[in-house]
Amino acid sequence: MDTLKPTANDAQVATGALFMAILGALMAFTSLSTDIYLPAMPTMARELGGDAELTITGFLVGFTFAQLLWGPISDSRGRKLPLFLGMLIFAVGSAGCAMSQSITQIVFWRIVQAFGACTGPMLARAMIRDLFARTKAAQMLSTLIIIMAIAPIIGPLMGGQIIRVSSWHSIFWLLTAIGLLMFVSLFWLPETLPAERRTPASIRSAFTNYGLLLRHKVFMRFTLCVTFYYVAAYAFIAGSPRVYISHFGVDPQHYGWLFAVNILGVMVISFFNRHLVYRFPLRTLLQIATTISLLAITAMAVFVRAELFGMPIIVGMVFVFFSMNGIVAAVATAAALDEVPHIAGSASALIGALQYGSGIVSSLLLALFSNGTPWTMTWIMLLFTAAAFLTVLGNTSRFSCRFFGGHANPGEAAINPIAKDAVS
Repeated sequence: MDTLKPTANDAQVATGALFMAILGALMAFTSLSTDIYLPAMPTMARELGGDAELTITGFLVGFTFAQLLWGPISDSRGRKLPLFLGMLIFAVGSAGCAMSQSITQIVFWRIVQAFGACTGPMLARAMIRDLFARTKAAQMLSTLIIIMAIAPIIGPLMGGQIIRVSSWHSIFWLLTAIGLLMFVSLFWLPETLPAERRTPASIRSAFTNYGLLLRHKVFMRFTLCVTFYYVAAYAFIAGSPRVYISHFGVDPQHYGWLFAVNILGVMVISFFNRHLVYRFPLRTLLQIATTISLLAITAMAVFVRAELFGMPIIVGMVFVFFSMNGIVAAVATAAALDEVPHIAGSASALIGALQYGSGIVSSLLLALFSNGTPWTMTWIMLLFTAAAFLTVLGNTSRFSCRFFGGHANPGEAAINPIAKDAVS
């Protein structure tokens, strides 16, 4: 049996559209918190007198480190309390951003905003793992990614329309309202971690858990797979405005559509991945997805270096790369969490910290080596896509037996013994 049920009612709620819609919205917090004000960044830089890109850096820093604190808290106090607190902190941070009068002020409030926002995707993943194991968890995460992918599409478009009729301050007031709305929606979520499955938490024990996770080879292989993949993804996210707008001369109003086409690819592949996880071992899916991505980015590197085909080859190969993220993000996360269900909150926090902290690596490399051409963005994507591919290589038969509990049918993976004991 693939589903863990803290209560019969919770399991019934977890199959409902409202449950998935709320978790999908929580997963989208990261993208929406940043993507919605991207069109306003030039205006913000002029009015606030500083580098508006620092607002993204500040958010990523806060987002990365806050998860390491919230994870153990959620393992000891349940999932809903941190979510309630997180949504309130997010609303306060958003209001602070709206009232900021300098770059220093808004960067500070973006860090506060991130401390609340990070509870959304982190605990949405943990709640899925509380209720579902292995294959079913991968399917449910794919569904959430489809919902989550709406945010990067509508965010910039919505922000662009707001800035036409109002100021950038209105964007953050809208985020404040969204945070409060999400706070109210949490009353319809079940508590997925019952008291008998919670673990005592302290700062010392929290970092002990992180030490154990960092030494867990199988968990770290899956975690590093998605982390390296996101370093490559953030290299495009951070580098593409300069490449498309400055290098190729794309009108800024059309840049959003070039970005959105990649998200459509993620949504399509995520839809099919919901069915693929029942037909193939998760490790096999990861190998296929990372292989396709590596081939696409390798082809892009060859053509970019030779200065052939220009922007179309970049658009096409990046589309393939991002589409495969519909498999990589869901499958690698579900597989990693399944290794440590007894500390899923801490594990989800570490995955999120490394995953979103990877954007700092990409930004730093771009800042150090960018020469105004697509090449820097391209070699960073190639390097870390190759690293993601290498993490899922190895002794497949031995690994599959370990991962799937010895089941002949990979779609019928057994519940982790620790999780089974926790709910028996």
